[in-house]
Amino acid sequence: MTADFKFSIAFQSDKTPAQYEALADLVDKYAFDFVSVYNDLMFQPALGPLILMARRLRRAHVGPAALNPYTIHPIEIAGQAAVLDLVSEGRSYLGLVRGSWLDKVGVDTPRSAQTIREAAEVVQHLLRRNAEAYQGQIFKIEAGTTLNYQPLRPDIPIMIGTWGKLTAKIAGELAAEVKIGGSSNPAMVGYLRPSIDEGSLKAGREAGSVGICLGAVTVVDNDREAARAKVRREAALYLPVVAALDPTLEDPEWLKDIQQAAGRGDYDYISKQISDDLLERFAFAGNPQDIIRQVEKLIEAGASKVEFGTPHGLDAGEGIRLLGEKVLPYFKG
Repeated sequence: MTADFKFSIAFQSDKTPAQYEALADLVDKYAFDFVSVYNDLMFQPALGPLILMARRLRRAHVGPAALNPYTIHPIEIAGQAAVLDLVSEGRSYLGLVRGSWLDKVGVDTPRSAQTIREAAEVVQHLLRRNAEAYQGQIFKIEAGTTLNYQPLRPDIPIMIGTWGKLTAKIAGELAAEVKIGGSSNPAMVGYLRPSIDEGSLKAGREAGSVGICLGAVTVVDNDREAARAKVRREAALYLPVVAALDPTLEDPEWLKDIQQAAGRGDYDYISKQISDDLLERFAFAGNPQDIIRQVEKLIEAGASKVEFGTPHGLDAGEGIRLLGEKVLPYFKG
C-alpha cells in the first residue's frame, strides 16, 4: 500500500548558510524522499538554500515550493531549475505556483491559470533547447533563442501548486505532480483528482499518472497536547486565508468569524476557534502516532506524497528526528 508513497520535508528560507547545511546533514540521516524550500515573498530566494543543502544530501530530491512567474520570468525559472539540477546531480524538481501576497508589493496576477501553463511550457521549451519559436498568449521566445549551455536533463519534473480545478486540469496535462499547499485534508484528493485526470487524458497521458502531494504546517512531539497547542498558534496566522480555498469546508459563518478576527489582529481568538477536526484538515499535529494516522488517511484517499512543513516540532531538530525515526520507518519498514 505504501511502496510508492513519498515523504518530503520543507523549510522556510530564513536561515544562515551554516544552518541550512546542518539541517541537510540531519535530514540525510533519514529516509526522506524530497527536501523542499519555500520561496515565499520577502524571504530569501529558495535557490541559495537549496544549493547549500543539495551538496550535502545523498539521496533526497530537492526543489523550490514554489516559484511564481509574476516576480520571476520563466526564462530565469528555467535557469534556476537547470543550475539546481546540476548541483543535485539530477535530483531536482521545479515547483510552480501563482504566488501569494503579491498584492502587497503591487504585483497583479491576471490570467493565472494561463500564465502557469505557459510558464511550464517555456521552462520545458528552454530545457530541451528547442530552437523553434514559442508563441504564447503571455510569453514569447523568438526562433533560434536557446540556452547557451547544456542542461543536465531536458525534462525536470514540474510540480504545480493549486487548490483549483482549472489549474489542476492544466497540471494533469503538463506536470508530474500537483501540490495542495496548506492542507492535510484527504477530501481534497478526491476533489481535485477528476480534474487532474481530465487534463492527463486530454494530453494522452494515463489517468492517475500525475501525483498529488499535500503539505502543511507540522509539529510533532511526544507531548501531544503541547504539539497541538503550538500548531493552533501557527495555523491561526494562515487559516483565515487558506480555509477559504477549501471547498469541503461547510461552515461559512466560522470562516467569516475568523477572517474578521484576523482583520483586527486577534490571532489568539482564532487559535481557540480551531476544533480538532479542523486542525486535522490544515496541519499535521500531535505525537508520532497522530502523524501516522493522518498519513494513512491520505494514502487511503489516493495521495502520492506528503510534505511536512516547518516548524516540524516544539524543537525543530527533535521534530525532524521523530519524523525520521518514528513516522517514516512505520511506512518504509
